[in-house]
Amino acid sequence: MSSHHIVKEKQEPALYIDELGNFNEELLGQLLEWSPTLLVNADNYDKMRSLGLKVDVLVNGSSNDTQENTKVIQGPVDALMVAINYLYEEGYPAVNVITNKFDLERFAGFSDKINLVVFTAKAKFYAIRSGFSVWKPAGSEFNILGNSYLEVTNLMQNENEIFEVVKDGFVEFTFSGQPIFISEPI
Repeated sequence: MSSHHIVKEKQEPALYIDELGNFNEELLGQLLEWSPTLLVNADNYDKMRSLGLKVDVLVNGSSNDTQENTKVIQGPVDALMVAINYLYEEGYPAVNVITNKFDLERFAGFSDKINLVVFTAKAKFYAIRSGFSVWKPAGSEFNILGNSYLEVTNLMQNENEIFEVVKDGFVEFTFSGQPIFISEPI
Protein backbone atom coordinates (compact mmCIF):
# COMPACT_ATOMS: atom_id res chain seq x y z
CA MET A 1 0.00 0.00 0.00
CA SER A 2 1.33 3.41 -0.95
CA SER A 3 2.09 5.99 1.70
CA HIS A 4 1.14 8.81 -0.70
CA HIS A 5 -2.03 10.69 0.03
CA ILE A 6 -4.35 11.89 -2.68
CA VAL A 7 -5.47 15.44 -1.96
CA LYS A 8 -8.67 16.61 -3.57
CA GLU A 9 -8.15 19.90 -5.39
CA LYS A 10 -8.84 22.96 -3.19
CA GLN A 11 -9.14 20.75 -0.09
CA GLU A 12 -5.91 22.20 1.34
CA PRO A 13 -5.42 25.97 1.65
CA ALA A 14 -3.62 27.54 -1.29
CA LEU A 15 -0.26 29.16 -0.48
CA TYR A 16 0.52 32.67 -1.72
CA ILE A 17 4.06 33.96 -1.27
CA ASP A 18 3.87 37.75 -1.29
CA GLU A 19 7.28 38.38 0.31
CA LEU A 20 9.44 35.46 1.49
CA GLY A 21 12.13 37.51 3.25
CA ASN A 22 13.82 35.46 5.97
CA PHE A 23 10.85 33.15 6.52
CA ASN A 24 11.65 29.87 8.30
CA GLU A 25 12.35 27.19 5.65
CA GLU A 26 11.09 24.37 7.90
CA LEU A 27 7.73 26.11 8.32
CA LEU A 28 7.66 26.78 4.57
CA GLY A 29 8.15 23.05 4.05
CA GLN A 30 5.23 22.31 6.39
CA LEU A 31 2.98 24.71 4.47
CA LEU A 32 3.98 22.99 1.22
CA GLU A 33 3.65 19.45 2.62
CA TRP A 34 0.28 18.63 1.05
CA SER A 35 1.16 20.20 -2.32
CA PRO A 36 -1.18 23.19 -2.18
CA THR A 37 -1.79 25.43 -5.17
CA LEU A 38 1.28 27.70 -5.04
CA LEU A 39 0.94 31.34 -6.06
CA VAL A 40 4.00 33.59 -6.07
CA ASN A 41 4.51 37.33 -6.40
CA ALA A 42 6.79 38.06 -9.39
CA ASP A 43 9.52 39.40 -7.05
CA ASN A 44 9.84 35.95 -5.41
CA TYR A 45 9.49 33.76 -8.49
CA ASP A 46 13.22 33.15 -9.11
CA LYS A 47 13.77 32.28 -5.43
CA MET A 48 10.96 29.68 -5.56
CA ARG A 49 12.42 28.16 -8.72
CA SER A 50 15.87 28.01 -7.08
CA LEU A 51 14.29 26.01 -4.23
CA GLY A 52 13.00 23.54 -6.82
CA LEU A 53 9.34 24.40 -6.26
CA LYS A 54 6.67 24.12 -8.93
CA VAL A 55 4.81 27.42 -9.10
CA ASP A 56 1.20 27.09 -10.21
CA VAL A 57 0.35 30.78 -10.55
CA LEU A 58 2.69 33.75 -11.09
CA VAL A 59 1.10 37.02 -9.92
CA ASN A 60 1.79 40.28 -11.80
CA GLY A 61 4.79 38.78 -13.60
CA SER A 62 5.84 38.06 -17.17
CA SER A 63 5.18 34.79 -18.94
CA ASN A 64 8.50 35.05 -20.82
CA ASP A 65 10.51 32.87 -18.46
CA THR A 66 8.04 30.71 -16.55
CA GLN A 67 7.95 27.01 -15.81
CA GLU A 68 5.77 24.81 -17.97
CA ASN A 69 2.08 24.96 -16.93
CA THR A 70 2.55 28.06 -14.76
CA LYS A 71 -0.45 30.34 -15.14
CA VAL A 72 0.28 34.08 -15.16
CA ILE A 73 -2.35 36.44 -13.76
CA GLN A 74 -2.24 40.24 -13.90
CA GLY A 75 -4.18 42.94 -12.16
CA PRO A 76 -4.26 46.70 -11.77
CA VAL A 77 -3.73 46.54 -8.00
CA ASP A 78 -0.95 45.12 -5.84
CA ALA A 79 -0.13 41.44 -6.21
CA LEU A 80 -1.70 40.50 -2.86
CA MET A 81 -5.11 41.81 -3.97
CA VAL A 82 -4.77 40.13 -7.36
CA ALA A 83 -3.85 36.77 -5.79
CA ILE A 84 -6.59 36.70 -3.16
CA ASN A 85 -9.26 37.89 -5.59
CA TYR A 86 -8.16 35.16 -8.02
CA LEU A 87 -8.42 32.48 -5.32
CA TYR A 88 -11.83 33.76 -4.22
CA GLU A 89 -13.15 33.79 -7.80
CA GLU A 90 -11.76 30.28 -8.37
CA GLY A 91 -13.65 28.98 -5.32
CA TYR A 92 -10.76 28.35 -2.95
CA PRO A 93 -12.08 28.30 0.63
CA ALA A 94 -8.73 29.13 2.27
CA VAL A 95 -5.27 30.57 1.68
CA ASN A 96 -2.05 30.83 3.68
CA VAL A 97 -0.07 33.98 2.89
CA ILE A 98 3.63 34.55 3.60
CA THR A 99 4.66 38.20 3.80
CA ASN A 100 7.24 40.35 5.62
CA LYS A 101 4.77 42.58 7.47
CA PHE A 102 1.13 42.20 8.49
CA ASP A 103 -0.92 45.26 7.54
CA LEU A 104 -4.46 45.01 8.92
CA GLU A 105 -5.88 47.31 6.23
CA ARG A 106 -4.54 45.09 3.42
CA PHE A 107 -6.17 41.94 4.82
CA ALA A 108 -9.34 43.09 6.61
CA GLY A 109 -11.37 43.33 3.41
CA PHE A 110 -10.87 39.64 2.67
CA SER A 111 -11.77 38.18 6.07
CA ASP A 112 -15.40 37.55 5.11
CA LYS A 113 -14.57 36.13 1.65
CA ILE A 114 -11.89 33.51 2.26
CA ASN A 115 -10.33 31.79 5.27
CA LEU A 116 -7.04 33.65 5.56
CA VAL A 117 -3.94 32.85 7.63
CA VAL A 118 -1.03 35.29 7.25
CA PHE A 119 2.49 34.28 8.25
CA THR A 120 5.41 36.62 8.87
CA ALA A 121 8.84 35.54 10.09
CA LYS A 122 7.72 36.02 13.71
CA ALA A 123 3.93 35.51 13.91
CA LYS A 124 0.82 34.03 12.38
CA PHE A 125 -2.31 36.18 11.98
CA TYR A 126 -5.84 34.94 11.34
CA ALA A 127 -9.38 36.26 11.32
CA ILE A 128 -11.86 35.02 13.90
CA ARG A 129 -15.57 35.49 14.41
CA SER A 130 -17.26 36.13 17.74
CA GLY A 131 -17.50 32.95 19.79
CA PHE A 132 -14.15 31.58 18.53
CA SER A 133 -12.46 29.40 21.13
CA VAL A 134 -9.20 27.49 21.12
CA TRP A 135 -7.31 25.40 23.70
CA LYS A 136 -3.92 26.83 24.62
CA PRO A 137 -1.34 26.10 27.33
CA ALA A 138 -0.72 28.72 30.04
CA GLY A 139 1.67 31.46 28.93
CA SER A 140 0.64 31.35 25.25
CA GLU A 141 0.43 34.84 23.78
CA PHE A 142 -2.06 36.59 21.51
CA ASN A 143 -2.14 40.03 19.97
CA ILE A 144 -5.62 41.28 19.11
CA LEU A 145 -6.09 43.64 16.14
CA GLY A 146 -9.09 45.44 14.75
CA ASN A 147 -11.53 45.69 17.66
CA SER A 148 -11.25 47.91 20.70
CA TYR A 149 -14.02 46.20 22.67
CA LEU A 150 -14.25 42.48 23.17
CA GLU A 151 -14.68 39.99 25.96
CA VAL A 152 -12.17 37.20 26.46
CA THR A 153 -11.94 34.28 28.85
CA ASN A 154 -8.72 32.88 30.35
CA LEU A 155 -6.62 35.80 29.04
CA MET A 156 -4.89 38.65 30.86
CA GLN A 157 -3.31 41.66 29.18
CA ASN A 158 0.31 42.28 30.16
CA GLU A 159 2.22 45.57 30.25
CA ASN A 160 3.16 45.22 26.55
CA GLU A 161 -0.54 45.01 25.59
CA ILE A 162 -0.08 41.36 24.67
CA PHE A 163 -2.72 38.95 25.93
CA GLU A 164 -1.40 35.93 27.83
CA VAL A 165 -3.24 32.69 28.60
CA VAL A 166 -3.74 32.48 32.38
CA LYS A 167 -4.06 28.68 32.75
CA ASP A 168 -4.10 25.64 30.46
CA GLY A 169 -7.49 25.53 28.81
CA PHE A 170 -9.84 27.15 26.35
CA VAL A 171 -9.66 30.81 25.42
CA GLU A 172 -12.85 32.36 24.03
CA PHE A 173 -13.31 35.65 22.17
CA THR A 174 -16.70 37.42 22.15
CA PHE A 175 -17.35 40.69 20.34
CA SER A 176 -19.82 42.35 17.98
CA GLY A 177 -19.35 43.30 14.37
CA GLN A 178 -16.95 42.13 11.70
CA PRO A 179 -14.35 39.39 12.17
CA ILE A 180 -11.17 40.52 13.92
CA PHE A 181 -7.59 39.39 13.50
CA ILE A 182 -5.54 37.81 16.25
CA SER A 183 -1.90 36.81 16.08
CA GLU A 184 0.34 34.33 17.83
CA PRO A 185 4.14 34.18 17.82
CA ILE A 186 5.68 31.33 15.79
